[in-house]
Amino acid sequence: MRELLGGKGANLAEMANLGLPVPPGFTISTAACTHFYAAGRTHAEDLRGQVEAALEQVGKQAGRVFGDAQNPLLVSVRSGARASMPGMMDTVLNLGLNDVTVEALAKSSGDARFALDSYRRFIQMYCNVVLDIDHHNFEEILEDYKESKGFVLDTDLAADDWRKVVAQFKDKVLAVSGKPFPQDPNAQLWGAIDAVFSSWMNQRAITYRRLNDIPASWGTAVNVQAMVFGNMGDTSATGVAFTRNPSTGAHELYGEFLINAQGEDVVAGIRTPQNISESARIKANSDKPSMEKLLPDAYHEFIRTTELLERHYRDMQDMEFTIERGKLWMLQTRGGKRTAKAAIRIAVEMAQEGLITQKEAVSRIDASSLDQLLHPTLDPKASRTLIASGLPASPGAACGEITFSSDEAEALKTAGHKVILVRVETSPEDIHGMHAAEGILTTRGGMTSHAAVVARGMGKPCVSGVGSIRVDYANGTMNVGGKVFRKGDILTLDGSTGQVLEGAVPMVQPELSGEFATLMQWADQIRRMKVRTNADTPNDARAAREFGAEGIGLCRTEHMFFEGERILAVREMILADSEAGRRAALAKLLPMQRGDFAQLFEIMSGLPVTIRLLDPPLHEFLPHTEAEIAEVAKAMNTDVQRLKRRAVELHEFNPMLGFRGVRLAVAFPEIAEMQARAIFEGAIAAGKATGKLVTPEIMIPLVMTGAEFTDVKARIVAMAEAVAKESGVTLPYHIGTMIELPRAALRAGEIAKDAEFFSFGTNDLTQTTLGISRDDAASFLGTYVAKGILPQDPFVTLDQEGVGELVAMAVTRGRATRRDMKMGICGEHGGDPASIAFCERTGLDYVSCSPFRVPIARLAAAQAVLGSKGSGLA
Repeated sequence: MRELLGGKGANLAEMANLGLPVPPGFTISTAACTHFYAAGRTHAEDLRGQVEAALEQVGKQAGRVFGDAQNPLLVSVRSGARASMPGMMDTVLNLGLNDVTVEALAKSSGDARFALDSYRRFIQMYCNVVLDIDHHNFEEILEDYKESKGFVLDTDLAADDWRKVVAQFKDKVLAVSGKPFPQDPNAQLWGAIDAVFSSWMNQRAITYRRLNDIPASWGTAVNVQAMVFGNMGDTSATGVAFTRNPSTGAHELYGEFLINAQGEDVVAGIRTPQNISESARIKANSDKPSMEKLLPDAYHEFIRTTELLERHYRDMQDMEFTIERGKLWMLQTRGGKRTAKAAIRIAVEMAQEGLITQKEAVSRIDASSLDQLLHPTLDPKASRTLIASGLPASPGAACGEITFSSDEAEALKTAGHKVILVRVETSPEDIHGMHAAEGILTTRGGMTSHAAVVARGMGKPCVSGVGSIRVDYANGTMNVGGKVFRKGDILTLDGSTGQVLEGAVPMVQPELSGEFATLMQWADQIRRMKVRTNADTPNDARAAREFGAEGIGLCRTEHMFFEGERILAVREMILADSEAGRRAALAKLLPMQRGDFAQLFEIMSGLPVTIRLLDPPLHEFLPHTEAEIAEVAKAMNTDVQRLKRRAVELHEFNPMLGFRGVRLAVAFPEIAEMQARAIFEGAIAAGKATGKLVTPEIMIPLVMTGAEFTDVKARIVAMAEAVAKESGVTLPYHIGTMIELPRAALRAGEIAKDAEFFSFGTNDLTQTTLGISRDDAASFLGTYVAKGILPQDPFVTLDQEGVGELVAMAVTRGRATRRDMKMGICGEHGGDPASIAFCERTGLDYVSCSPFRVPIARLAAAQAVLGSKGSGLA
């Protein structure tokens, strides 16, 4: 019932049904949240009565009465959306405390210090969440008080100290808000419920939903639960744990706890937590005792509970617990956020353990998250200048300039800089800065702090709890070991070891093996579509082969011409005003192209290679500076003025829709002839070198009519015959086209009479269908997505209703003419999981994407067969 109760509420109910120790409570459903917003932030008439009845029931189970002066029931009020959104929305603990009930709590617990500590926490949390009084107001009071008394830790304060702090807190509330702190428990409760509902629309929650594709319409539930206290002395504790390591996936309990603390102490990073198990303590080289040692009975019950929960949910769990005077209470369980590396290891090992099937393992991995695995780590051979060490909170390596502000991190990223976000601790307000940064460094906080959990979900390297660094926000500096680093200085983070390094350290490409290979093998057995790569260089082609590409779906020949002598020869060809001049330039390009194609054919060793004929927007190749014009004039043995006039003649107002693609081949057939010769001769050479039969696929771009295609095809066929005659080698080959104009999709049946395959160039098809220039769309597409006018950026995820309909139509019409016609997609959408699912439904034979997205496409193609989109685990 996750949709109605939210993830937290559903899991609490499930744990209660399993007979686990869960404090009594109730859930106000997501439907109430939806009503709250639809009715102008007001509640349904019958909600108040239902809440009162539920509170009474909880009180009976807990043996207490809400608001009672002698025996008060205290509650926690927490958000709980359908999808896990750690730290994004609001929580209030110890609700129901006031000047009267705090004395009752002190009496019933026999511990005035605990009661007053709970009260000051409640005031601070309630003010921050409900009254919008920032918690730093209270932190300052507490720090000043501790300093005046010579205290270091919060636990140093006695009951009388807390009484004085509480009085100062209440004075601050009155000074800032003009009203005394609310004493009526019912008013407190409804204030907190409204605040939790309102937090669904706070800026950090909106940002998190946008980054994680969570619809605003889902709303959040509110969970009201009887309080249990981890701050009732040395036999009480609170902690957070995962049933497996969320960074590596290792099958070991991973977590932290604090004695005599409440839940927010662990995740806020104010005190550095202790290890739960003795083995983890030894591994971490910690001198602080483990929970296993301090609270052995509660520890063994907790271990039994974690094993039961993982078996029940058949997934790695992220749990929160409290121990109140030796008794274990479970406060939450949910599917744990994890790195891509951990997700793969966990899924593969759970399948091998028989907990889940291989198909479930494949469907559980968010295909897009594989991106995290395909990025560099630090070169182990490189020299490192270590300046500090912290906790390895999120793996991977990152390098960039220091920034201390999330807003600045976002601005610098937009300006093209790579940044490392350095904070004392991150809060949910920092989410935009964390998203913009290459990596995150915090001086406080543990492995389950906000920074650690969010960074792992984003796939960003993070080093947390680097206590030796002192950050000075006001002066924009960080001080470590007597050395000062300023904003803009370069740091490197190693999130896998927790090292902070001075300067830029070289990185190495990732090695993919072990569980990754196993998962890919399972995915390859399931998927129907082939996965090719878009590759224009030998390096791209080799990388793609290593990632499992099954051929090249798009080789853009114009990308081979942007260097040295080549661009000079291309400029000569474009600027020549006669066929003889063009042929002279093409003669220089022929051996270069032949060598290029031979290399690609050799690397692909008999796998299909689709080569697109020249399709440059001419302006990209034209000389622009005086020096460039002079250089081309010299090479062409012509005068500069004549060349300038020719350049003016060729200038285009809208090059994207200008003289390019098939239009070049129709007007200047000698260009297509040179490229066809280079392809056939390169294929023959590669065939001899590898002993594998090469079958080139030649693609004619930007076709809008069957007549254009037929005209250029005839030139290619004639060249194939000429090369066969000269070499004595006859090669099989295919000639097809790229469907990237709406008219071509509409007339696909006619074009298929002569074309042997279609490849959908969805980048240009999106531009020409939507009338949006990809290069200029950034200024307004973000607004369109934010306002819900478009569901996603159509250049990232295929517009399935518009562009998708044209693709589906072209598939149907093309195959009506040529029944088994091979069809694929070669735009950037070929590496996007949602677009790949569309390709599967539409019956395409392959997708083609950039080399580093090949593993993503392989997994997404398998998930498309399974009808799965992954579980959203990051």
